[in-house]
Amino acid sequence: MTNSRPNILVIMADQLAPHFTGAYGHAIAKTPHLDALADRGMRFDAAYCNSPLCAPSRFSFMSGQLISRIAAYDNASEFRASVPTFAHYLKALGYRTCLSGKMHFVGPDQKHGFEDRITTDIYPSDFAWTPDWEAADERIDKWYHNMSTVKESGVAQATFQIDYDDEVAFAARRWLFDAARGKAQGDAAPFGMVASFIHPHDPYVARPEWWNLYSDDEIDMPAPAPPLENQDPLSRRLMDGIEASYTPLTSEEVRRARRAYLANVSYFDSKIGELVQTLEETGELDNTVVIVTADHGDMLGERGLWYKMNFFEHSARVPLVMAGPGVAKGSASHACSLVDLLPTFVEIAGGDERLFGEPIDGRSLMPLARGEPDPVDEAIGEYCAEMAAWPVFMIRRGPLKYVHCDIDPPQLYDLSKDPMETTNVADDPAYQTAAAAFALEVEGRWDSAKLREDVIATQKSRRALHAAMEAGAGEHWDYNPPSDASQQYVRNHMDWTIAAARYRFPPLNEKDGTL
Repeated sequence: MTNSRPNILVIMADQLAPHFTGAYGHAIAKTPHLDALADRGMRFDAAYCNSPLCAPSRFSFMSGQLISRIAAYDNASEFRASVPTFAHYLKALGYRTCLSGKMHFVGPDQKHGFEDRITTDIYPSDFAWTPDWEAADERIDKWYHNMSTVKESGVAQATFQIDYDDEVAFAARRWLFDAARGKAQGDAAPFGMVASFIHPHDPYVARPEWWNLYSDDEIDMPAPAPPLENQDPLSRRLMDGIEASYTPLTSEEVRRARRAYLANVSYFDSKIGELVQTLEETGELDNTVVIVTADHGDMLGERGLWYKMNFFEHSARVPLVMAGPGVAKGSASHACSLVDLLPTFVEIAGGDERLFGEPIDGRSLMPLARGEPDPVDEAIGEYCAEMAAWPVFMIRRGPLKYVHCDIDPPQLYDLSKDPMETTNVADDPAYQTAAAAFALEVEGRWDSAKLREDVIATQKSRRALHAAMEAGAGEHWDYNPPSDASQQYVRNHMDWTIAAARYRFPPLNEKDGTL
């Protein structure tokens, strides 16, 4: 018998462009578990992150708010404890909530509404990675991306990322079994879990079993990049920042990185399979809405760019696949974004907008998930982090994508005719009306100069605080999952037969000892 409200399981990748999955049409990507979810559920074909960088994207995802509203500018911006998240709302609606894996929380609050957090994070939780827009042309070598990551791609038996994702999956599966044990003992509360992995994020290094799923001769290569002099100014700044503009890559190096990336996509897909299998084994699959997504994509050499930090499709688009009770089979072409997931989860959980403690910037995707019409066809993006110097804004509406930065010429792409974004039509007479309307909308929606002042002010504050913390002012914020070994497995104060029965799933029948 199922609960009246379904469980919610979010499986999140890091830096996964949908273009490199079988579910979204890649010719050789081996992603059978994602493909199976897409086959029985809804695939969203124009889903975007709201900021193409890890922490800002995740804070928007958690809060349902754009980064300019919550000052979540970069990978060292504090995610304030006062910002309500979907984890808070789900808990208020009676859900058990759990985070296993990465969410890149920065600040002393390392739970943000999750009742249980069962692994540490993988990246710093302090202000160490604060950029400096007043010296935007200067590289911060300790943590800026560069081309050595591409050049060092290949095969290894172990990496810190493999260690981490194996731990995330193990901890998530154990928690799901604990939830099933609790349900068998009478706790009928539904659960909301996020299992968040670091793959296929660079470095592009894969274990042999995933690497060997592919061969060099089948790896597709990026389209030829525009000459440097023809790159848009933001792309030039990004290329300088990651050293791509003056570090040549061989075809073999590019191919090796893309092969390792695909291998790690398949590795991430295997984690989807492990968690779905656990839902099957606990009898919860038919009562769980499973959502697979990512925080942003990866350029992987397209246009001469790597990693993220821009609003081209490979960087800003994310996979979004949803399957489970109440979700139709099909695909949705309307534009949407990660801020839409908070109201989606609240609707699944039986709540509505009266629950919200702050205004949100998204809408529920359940109408699209049910195959119903949706009047909204829009995604909004903001980028206020390293290598930018000024805020960058994106509006995707219908087939058009408009990108604005005060110091750069505008960019407008018609994705229905130019999916690879090879031609900027901002000055094309045929698009004059649309370009003018977008420009007017940007002016009304954002005060770019004021936002830039706010970004720089927080950068100065955070750099000063980081220097003080480095000198010993305060405790570190890195999360240590609680663990009490005296209460685990079998201990002297326990009857081992009772402990064995508690851990066993499915439980034995108390009357006759049968299943």
